[in-house]
Amino acid sequence: MAYMISDDCVACGACAGECPVGAISEGDGKYVIDADACVECGACAGVCPVGAPNAQ
Repeated sequence: MAYMISDDCVACGACAGECPVGAISEGDGKYVIDADACVECGACAGVCPVGAPNAQ
């Protein structure tokens, strides 16, 4: 299943730069992942300082 970003997100943008398919964009107060584009690689989770991206 695709990754989702929890409300723990601090909107630092670290995850967006790591996404190989560009599935992460800035949302309203936090970043969001396009579930249809996510390839479930986990790169976003590996760089997030607060552990916001999680596999769903």
